[in-house]
Amino acid sequence: MYSSLSSSGLLVGRIMLSVIFLMSGVMKLTHWAKTEETMASKGMVAVPIFLGIAILMELVGGLSVLVGFKARWGAIVLILFLIPVSLVMHNFWAYEGQMMENQMQHFMKNMTIIGGLFTLAGAGAGAYSLDAWLARRTRAGQVVLPEPAIRPAMV
Repeated sequence: MYSSLSSSGLLVGRIMLSVIFLMSGVMKLTHWAKTEETMASKGMVAVPIFLGIAILMELVGGLSVLVGFKARWGAIVLILFLIPVSLVMHNFWAYEGQMMENQMQHFMKNMTIIGGLFTLAGAGAGAYSLDAWLARRTRAGQVVLPEPAIRPAMV
């Protein structure tokens, strides 16, 4: 029972962790100009490059966590994404009053998500993941490698 509960918990956790990154990546992509403006207002340079990297990290890391394919690496990518985002975009120490409280809540939310991602990186994706499915197939000898596109001529 513990194993099933653990795997189910990891699945639900992966789904819930991935949603914020997938939605955020899509929103950045569909609202590129507004996101560029927000990033520039924080003093960032090379905004189009960093925006492209941010979208790539959120979508690739989010999908990795969601389906459980290389989920530990996906979690690490998202941790490495969230650290500078939290420091640059949610620098609560630079504000006062209500704005400071708002930015601190966003900062602490990100720290909480980082904690969940560290847990995923440590525990792995669980039994209900693409990683586990591929491992089971490999152990059972069921992995079939694709045929080469060009077959060597018989001599």
